[in-house]
Amino acid sequence: MSKKKLSERDICTKFITPALLNAGWDIHTQILEEVSFTAGKIYVRGRMTKRGDSKRADYILYYKPNIPIAVIEAKDNNHSVRSGIQQALDYATILDIPCVFSSNGDGFLFHDRTAKGLNIESEMSLNNFPTPESLWNKYQLYKGIKTSAEVKIAEQEYYWDGTDRKPRYYQQIAINRTVEAIAKGQNRILLVMATSTGKTYTAYQITYRRWKSGTTKRILSLADRNALLGQTRRGDIKFF
Repeated sequence: MSKKKLSERDICTKFITPALLNAGWDIHTQILEEVSFTAGKIYVRGRMTKRGDSKRADYILYYKPNIPIAVIEAKDNNHSVRSGIQQALDYATILDIPCVFSSNGDGFLFHDRTAKGLNIESEMSLNNFPTPESLWNKYQLYKGIKTSAEVKIAEQEYYWDGTDRKPRYYQQIAINRTVEAIAKGQNRILLVMATSTGKTYTAYQITYRRWKSGTTKRILSLADRNALLGQTRRGDIKFF
């Protein structure tokens, strides 16, 4: 069958995913496909509301769980290799990801958000997709992570309670940015989050990753009511 007759999903299954596996990516822990990360913006017009389009990436690649380092937008083979790059860039900006790819099954267009000048975009064959380690190095450059001590903190895995629970995309960004700032020596950080957006869970994951990396030994949790402290102790931070 001609590649031109294949659907976008067929292109992913037959060409893109095999290229990722060939480059050393783990299908179980590092590759997520068709990832919906927002339900869509809500627009208000008088008394009427309407939800906009949801955001869904064809692929998000992770160095470790909840540490995304690349996004791939796939198109069918009737499109050029670069047709999906703008959409992928939009997703990468929202998710704070440095490595952006577009593919139509013939190869990849790589947009490197760490590069300058003429080296920002380059085309590569299916056989030359970057390894996890090479894109992790790009991520470190993008985040300004330089020393081995900083890397140790930044790559520390999240707490997993054995369930399907995982951070929402904005929690993931807040956690990663905070941990990376701490790794670079910043010790005064303020996160502002609205009601019911998971402030305690976000704070717990930050604390856990610092504790597991050996950079924190004691934690002080403050609240304006004892009831809130009791709720927190029985809930998100019960591990401690």
